[in-house]
Amino acid sequence: MTAVVLFTRDLRVHDHPALARACREHATVVPLFVVDGRIRRLTTASPNRALFLAEALADLRSALRALGGDLVIRTGEVVEEAIRLAVSAGASTILGSADVSGYAQAREQALVRAGHQSGLKVEFGPGVTVVPAGELTPASGDHYRVFTPYFRAWQATRWRDVVPAPLAVPFPGGIDIGKLPAGDDIVAGARSPVLPSGGEGAGQAALDVAVNAVQASEPDRDDLAADQTTRLSPYLHLGCVSPLHVARRFENVAPEVVRQLAWRDFMHQVTAAFPTISTRDYRPRDITWREDTHALDAWREGRTGLPIVDAGMRQLLAEGWMHNRARLITASFLTKTLRVHWRHGAAHFARWLVDGDVANNNGGWQWMAGTGNDTRPNRVLNPIRQAHRFDPEGHYVRRYVPELAHLSGAAVHEPWRLHDTERADLDYPPPLVEPGNPGRRPSQPTLWSAR
Repeated sequence: MTAVVLFTRDLRVHDHPALARACREHATVVPLFVVDGRIRRLTTASPNRALFLAEALADLRSALRALGGDLVIRTGEVVEEAIRLAVSAGASTILGSADVSGYAQAREQALVRAGHQSGLKVEFGPGVTVVPAGELTPASGDHYRVFTPYFRAWQATRWRDVVPAPLAVPFPGGIDIGKLPAGDDIVAGARSPVLPSGGEGAGQAALDVAVNAVQASEPDRDDLAADQTTRLSPYLHLGCVSPLHVARRFENVAPEVVRQLAWRDFMHQVTAAFPTISTRDYRPRDITWREDTHALDAWREGRTGLPIVDAGMRQLLAEGWMHNRARLITASFLTKTLRVHWRHGAAHFARWLVDGDVANNNGGWQWMAGTGNDTRPNRVLNPIRQAHRFDPEGHYVRRYVPELAHLSGAAVHEPWRLHDTERADLDYPPPLVEPGNPGRRPSQPTLWSAR
């Protein structure tokens, strides 16, 4: 019998439970990826992610061909195309990896119903997270709302075994494989000049580099200039590397990386239980948001006059990625200081981040805005204090804000302290907010530009 394996956010052959099961239990296997309307919109909504996806699909096809298989590409509605291919190939089963967004859950439910009507067995299993989203539940509800008790349960859970890539993917004859969406053909709109290469091969190489770096020295992941993060988030987002495999590689050498994977799982299980996380407040609060197009545009462009904020925002535009500490600083500044709605920030991040997914991006923004899972919803990060603590010599700011590159040491963080003549020569805006206390949370921000 034949099985169709539907690929979505699991673009790899190593540790892919659905693919391994299909190859183990069926005579022939048809790997499938459907370019649906959501992905076609991605070409303009997030060119960075669209290009990464195109490279990942090309890499996946090459990997499957090396195993004797292939990747079938169809364009259209996922449920219709999957059922149509399964019926035409004489398949009995469709297998895939369960995902958590509202769109993914609706898609999986619709495919199960359509498969039942067509006499097909449709099942979705693990692969997108270390621990499946619905596997851990507290006695008091359907999901964990606070990370610490979730992490305790997560640590006590026995993980499934990492599944090796199949030795062979037996592909049936007579199937039109379809054309890959290739590179520039699917990208419309501005994209970042420096982007990571997409695909499992690049992801495995990045994983090896990250593990070797950790073994060589103890990294400070909050050091903005050193950038000692793993840079694995884009590959985790599209499943080019398995989160479980990553956890296994780091569990004996870097517990903090494993803890970050638990945070990722935590936000995925929150999203599975609250699939409207991208549009609705997880914990509604009495917050008066401001509509301020000028401030929002300045934040997006990295022209707020707060160097540490601007450095983070410009890194995002340049690389399609931002250091995690900078994400916290920039999000706090937008939501807590400027009082601009978190949805504007989440949308901008989703436009540029290669790793921008529904759970982590929106969950992170709600956490920082005080509407999400943070147990301290009034937390405010003072960008100047954060800058002096996590970029003490100013190297990170000088890297991304070249107008200030001539300023030495920590002076780069507070250019408004320069003498009037020096400040007049800067091609850099004054701060949007009163720099004396930019970390406070006023009912109305004291706009520096209004003075």
